[in-house]
Amino acid sequence: MTVTATPVDEPEQLEPQAAPVSRASRWARRLLPAAAAALSGVLLYVSFPPRTLWWLALPAFAGFGWVLRGRSWKAGLGLGYLFGLGFLLPLLVWTGVEVGPGPWLALVAIEAVFVALVGAGTAVVSKLPGAPLWAAALWVAGEAARARAPFNGFPWGKIAFGQADGVFLPLAALGGTPVLGFAVVLCGYGLFEIVRLIVESRRTGATLRRGTAAVAALSVAVPVAGALASRGLVSDRAEDGTATVALIQGNVPRLGLDFNAQRRAVLDYHAKETERLAAEVKAGKAERPDFVLWPENSSDIDPFANDDARAVIEHAATAIGAPISVGGVVERDGKLYNEQILWDPEKGPTDTYDKRQIQPFGEYLPLRSLIGAINDQWTSMVRKDFSRGTEPGVFTMDGAEVGLVTCYEAAFDWAVRSEVTDGAQLISVPSNNATFDRSEMTYQQLAMSRVRAVEHSRTVTVPVTSGVSAIIMPDGRITQRTGMFVADSLVQKVPLRSSETPATKVGILPEMLLVLVAAGGLGWAIGAGVRGRRAGGV
Repeated sequence: MTVTATPVDEPEQLEPQAAPVSRASRWARRLLPAAAAALSGVLLYVSFPPRTLWWLALPAFAGFGWVLRGRSWKAGLGLGYLFGLGFLLPLLVWTGVEVGPGPWLALVAIEAVFVALVGAGTAVVSKLPGAPLWAAALWVAGEAARARAPFNGFPWGKIAFGQADGVFLPLAALGGTPVLGFAVVLCGYGLFEIVRLIVESRRTGATLRRGTAAVAALSVAVPVAGALASRGLVSDRAEDGTATVALIQGNVPRLGLDFNAQRRAVLDYHAKETERLAAEVKAGKAERPDFVLWPENSSDIDPFANDDARAVIEHAATAIGAPISVGGVVERDGKLYNEQILWDPEKGPTDTYDKRQIQPFGEYLPLRSLIGAINDQWTSMVRKDFSRGTEPGVFTMDGAEVGLVTCYEAAFDWAVRSEVTDGAQLISVPSNNATFDRSEMTYQQLAMSRVRAVEHSRTVTVPVTSGVSAIIMPDGRITQRTGMFVADSLVQKVPLRSSETPATKVGILPEMLLVLVAAGGLGWAIGAGVRGRRAGGV
């Protein structure tokens, strides 16, 4: 009997399977980019005044570039919003000092949308050749949009305003805040590209492509070289002689919004400090000023309508024997104006400047009926809207041409430049920061004035009701400053200058060009994506 062996089936050879990914790992992969985006935003905030850690902006943008590279535009939108929140929430916390967290959180939520859109665009261009260039231009385009909308814009937090102590500052004289900000962001993204290429090369053993490596290196080298080359544009040399200027900080009776209820006390404080300085001049303890600068809101009582206020100002001007620029609240033809008044000791008021860039929710209330329905307390804080001025303000004070940029206006490129092109040899930024207590707002605004000094090569004076008042040289150095919430005065001989920097001459042009670069990069990336999808479908 023959036995036939029955073949036994061999076990099926299975393909090796990857170990299942744990839920924790999946969550970690999702949360890591989100956390990195938010923390990069916080790092950018830490680079801003009152800290002098300007260089932290570079790793902040390097981190932002890392989380966005290769992402979809939708992911870039979300990660950009988180970066914006990490940056703007702590930066703008001062906006809620007196009115509570509602307006602060609403402002940040709106402003972070612009950063989110930049994040979406940056993700789209992240794989283009020269990605740092397109991404940095997109950031400037986002800042340009924030400076114009909504409600005429809110430029607070422009990258340039965090660089008053940095090596890139001379670039402000070359192309203004857009070029300065572009250089910082480009350098940050360039650092990420260099690190990425080195890591990939070591991991894969592949040789670095020369073109890609050169673009990454140039993204860092060109901004640094440009900043060093621009140092020749920065000078504090007097071109039109000098002027001895006095800044008066009278202080306020108490902190907060309700100090305006004590308007007469604020006026008296500034008059008293001026008269104290006059006594020191008479005693030979202080140099006689050629002119005197009072802060914004130093006379919230209309001196044109109130004889008592007029008498107080005239007495102070006579005592010091020099013209005074007085910050007043004036009603004319039924309209309110935040006004600087040139007060001559002999002739009285001879010229005025009405603030042109007035502050939404502070000096006027957009959407008044809607906001009143939400919280009528907010509408009571701004009972009547201020009106806008229409002309630049340059006062001739003892032969010197003094350009007026009132407080919030210092954040706007056009508002400062218009005074210089109108003939200002010196810029004054009269401000009232008493509303914001001892918050970082004062130091952020002071840094803006330092950048403006370099941008236009002008001495900048900052008289503030409650501090910090300061005198800033055309090279951005602070030579004198006061404390906060003290009565004080500053007297100094400062240079007068009339030459224009390249930034002053070209005005908005660099910003427009960078916006076009951003649009070109987006167009290229979107076009390449469309062609790729079509090719894949054939």
